[in-house]
Amino acid sequence: MAENETNTVPGSEEELEQQVAPVEECQQAETPGEETTDKKADRKERKALAALEKELGGIKKKLTEAEKDLAGAKDTLMRTAAEYDNYRKRTSREKDSIFNNGVSFAVTQLLPVADALEMAAAAPTEDESFKKGVEMTLAKWTEAMQKLGIEEIDALNHPFDPERHSAVLQQPAPEGVESGTVLQVLQKGYRLGDKVIRHATVAVAE
Repeated sequence: MAENETNTVPGSEEELEQQVAPVEECQQAETPGEETTDKKADRKERKALAALEKELGGIKKKLTEAEKDLAGAKDTLMRTAAEYDNYRKRTSREKDSIFNNGVSFAVTQLLPVADALEMAAAAPTEDESFKKGVEMTLAKWTEAMQKLGIEEIDALNHPFDPERHSAVLQQPAPEGVESGTVLQVLQKGYRLGDKVIRHATVAVAE
């Protein structure tokens, strides 16, 4: 019995070693495989990061181009707005000028009628109804001229101004009156803003 037990022990150790060896080999064989997997994961991550950086670079490039396009569009818009504003102002001035020219022409044609009415109103008459009718007509004329922006040119007792007055007579200057002062208005003058429709015909002091 004792011999059998002695022979059995070494056999068991050998068998144990034989069983353990494949397990260790298996574990050693798995280590390189794990390292390969990690490397693959690292490479995959680097590739993904590189792709992301490339995509980000493309987005930045497109953003830069878009900013340039936006700046160009803004500049074009500002230029167009400035041109339109200049066009609007120029057109407005042209319209005002055309309107003023039309008004000036119409008033010029009617001024002789107004002159005749003023002469009739100033003429002596015993017919008060006639005189009142003429005066009312002149008042309507004055009202119409005011609505059109027509103003009478100031002349009497003002210094002579060749831009607004037309001198046809020279008279001796009364005492205390400077030479060149308008002493008499022979025919009224009218203006529309800065535009003279008709110069005032005057007599001035020598």
